[in-house]
Amino acid sequence: MKLYPVIAGEAERRPAISCQSLITIIQYLASLVFNVFQGMAGQARHDRIRYSLIVFIPFILSLSGCKEDEPPVISGSQPEENDLLNKFVAPEYTDDYASIAGWGQRSLWNLANVHDPTVEKCGDYYYLYGTDASYGNAHEGHGHFPYRRSKDLVNWSFQGMAMNETPAWVKDTLNNMRSRLGLPEIANPSYGHWAPVVRKAGNKYRMYYSIVIDNYIKTGKQNTDANFDNSWTERAFIGLMETNDLAGNQWIDKGMVVCSSSDKGTNWARPNRNDWNAYFKWNAIDPSYIITPEGKHYLIYGSWHSGIVALALDPETGKPSQLGEPWDANALPNYGTRIYTRDTNSRWQGSEAPEIIYNETTGYYYLFLAYDELSVAYNTRVCRSQNIEGPYLDFNGKNVGISETKDCKPVLTHPYKFNNHSGWVGISHCCIFKDDKSNWYYCSQGRLPANTNGNAYSNAVMMGHVRKIRWTESGWPVVMPERYAAVPTVAIEESELTGTYENITLRYSYGNQQTSQTITLSADHKATGSISGNWSWDASHKLLTIGNQQLCVEREVDWEASPRKHTLVYAGLNASGESLWGKKIK
Repeated sequence: MKLYPVIAGEAERRPAISCQSLITIIQYLASLVFNVFQGMAGQARHDRIRYSLIVFIPFILSLSGCKEDEPPVISGSQPEENDLLNKFVAPEYTDDYASIAGWGQRSLWNLANVHDPTVEKCGDYYYLYGTDASYGNAHEGHGHFPYRRSKDLVNWSFQGMAMNETPAWVKDTLNNMRSRLGLPEIANPSYGHWAPVVRKAGNKYRMYYSIVIDNYIKTGKQNTDANFDNSWTERAFIGLMETNDLAGNQWIDKGMVVCSSSDKGTNWARPNRNDWNAYFKWNAIDPSYIITPEGKHYLIYGSWHSGIVALALDPETGKPSQLGEPWDANALPNYGTRIYTRDTNSRWQGSEAPEIIYNETTGYYYLFLAYDELSVAYNTRVCRSQNIEGPYLDFNGKNVGISETKDCKPVLTHPYKFNNHSGWVGISHCCIFKDDKSNWYYCSQGRLPANTNGNAYSNAVMMGHVRKIRWTESGWPVVMPERYAAVPTVAIEESELTGTYENITLRYSYGNQQTSQTITLSADHKATGSISGNWSWDASHKLLTIGNQQLCVEREVDWEASPRKHTLVYAGLNASGESLWGKKIK
């Protein structure tokens, strides 16, 4: 039996046992009643049994004072131990991890030294993999594609590297190609290990990864000003590894999937280092991998050069069925179909890092993109299509596959700054994933601005950011302004919304942080400040409406407060396709 505490003055009207216990007793007594009437036959027996139970059960419940199986209602506030929000403790790890950035301190990192992340679930853990980039080159010499894991998306433990050394096939394949072109062998290629993506495919996990060759095509010399030989740098490769269990970190390398391809044949001449008319048309970096609802497999890749392509894969091998020589213009269609370009007239454009997902609720494929250079100006855009190969349209219905707009919207992330913090820049190259409850998340790196805390190199501090995604009524994603911290999902009462907020409009401004203005919501449902009008609250959908502007509201942590604490945050899209970010400050 479950005993409830007796509160002074209430002993006369509180049951000493739970309703479930009473129901057990009633079921026993009801069986006795049933036996009494067993001798009766037909409809008369059933009618008497039903009548007896209808009268008998409420009678017993009325004597006990029981109303369903609920704990008693206690006057006043619940004890603190039952108050989930009061018990919540915000993450305490520092945003500026420069003092613990070294390899020997990796057990303290949490989400420090994260760049170009990808997240996949295996067993009880989420696994996050990324590029080799790190503050002070802490990863150098320890392998490639660092990874960590977490059960709650908040507390992450560094696990090591997914790849011990560059696979031999990369150098062999590169030099075989160079031999066919009559070029000298590169004895010691200069490698860059970039931007993996990990997805589950059936009973196995696939990692597609990028390896860039940073040597000049003509002479094979390393890419430096002194070595410039009037040619472009060599191609990049995308490879594939597979495993049955992410926890074991035992990957089997499957070799090359695709490489950078050109429509210029052997004309790799570059008159000077200020010429950006790239030799390669499709650049084999930044892969994203998707299995459609119909079971088709695609690799989405390409950055900076002429656009993003979709490449159909064999589901069994995870590779394309045929390619052909990557310098043969006639073979170029085998390397993918273009689904996005920022500018059809440019072979060197500031858009990269495609990430693609399918949302079965909206029925759309969503292509997320990183715009501009990565250290400061990085910002995230998204477009969508009902077909995997397009056409992909932006917020204004423009076809981004043929560059009807050079400024794809919505703008989902952008350099920003709330009060009491340096703010963040370089927030993009995202991965998008769901948890077991079908909640969507956005994960990317964020960088601190230069000279934060007096550190001239603070812009190389790369912190992993996990943020919750909500979806607007028109089917577009919005990213929450504060990082996910697993604040308890306690219902938001309308009365909690009144107060003062910082509001930021993520209006595109190259390399500049957007700052906040103030909004006040009053108890008489008036909003004043940078967004104004009458406000209303839809509790069932967690939607705040101010005038005609809808905002998705969540409980999150105020990461800029000291100490950090939970608060209310919102995100929405304005009529121009720019994200609105806000948090309650009092």
